[in-house]
Parts: sequence; structure tokens; C-alpha cells
Amino acid sequence: MIDYFVQNLWMAWVLGSLLCLVLELINDDFFILCFSIGAAIAAIVAALTDSIAVQTIVFAVATVLSIFFVRPLALKYFHKGGESRLSNAEALIGRVGKVTEKIEAGGYGRVKIDGDYWKAQSVNNLEIQEGKTVRVLMLNSIIVTVEIA
Repeated sequence: MIDYFVQNLWMAWVLGSLLCLVLELINDDFFILCFSIGAAIAAIVAALTDSIAVQTIVFAVATVLSIFFVRPLALKYFHKGGESRLSNAEALIGRVGKVTEKIEAGGYGRVKIDGDYWKAQSVNNLEIQEGKTVRVLMLNSIIVTVEIA
């Protein structure tokens, strides 16, 4: 039984590599990708040798080398703009949407932006009719401040 496990350990490395790839899809940091690369290389070594120690050492070395060489290249290529890149709610500022529920003067209404509905208020407390196109100027918690575009 142990001989069978040792001889087919490459399958465990492949599964570990695939699991790390799936986790990387959630993370988007390219850190877990390095473990996936290490596991893939360890799978190749496992197909060539039965030594678990050699496989583990190759996994560790390949992972560390990936962290120092592959990850910086991936970050540079895929995360262009670095720190200036907007994410989540910050990316709403400047977006254009449509008023779906009239924004009352000094009150609130609803705006649809990229398929999502947001509670909205006018920048000058003016009334904005339903159907008008507006631009997001500011975000305060879950309330967007808009102006007519």
C-alpha cells in the first residue's frame, strides 16, 4: 500500500498544484501561484524518483524561486498602475449611471450604475428626474453623490 502511494505521489502533487491555482483565483495576489508552480515541478520530479525527501526539497526550492522571480513579473504585468489602481467602491467615482427613482430636492433617490442600484443624492440638493444620466462625484458609505452628466 505504501509502495503504491509513493509510486503515485505525483498525482497528489498535481492535485495540490490545481488546488493552489483555484485558491489563486480567489486571492489575486500571485503568492499562492508560486506554491502551484512548486507543486507542479515537484510532480514532475515525483514521476522521475520515489524519494519523498527529494520531492519536498524540489517543491520548497521551486516555490521560493517562484516567489522571488515569477511573482514580481506577474505583479508588474497584471497589476499595471500599481497603487493608483482603484478598486471596489473607489472605482465608482466618475462612473455614469441612470436615475431609476427620482432624487428629491434635498433628499434621496436611486441610481443604477453598472447593474447595481445605489442610494443617491444630488450634489447641490437639486431634484433630478427619473431616467436622467448622472455622474458619480463622491461616495459616502452606501450613498453616492451625483450630478447630471
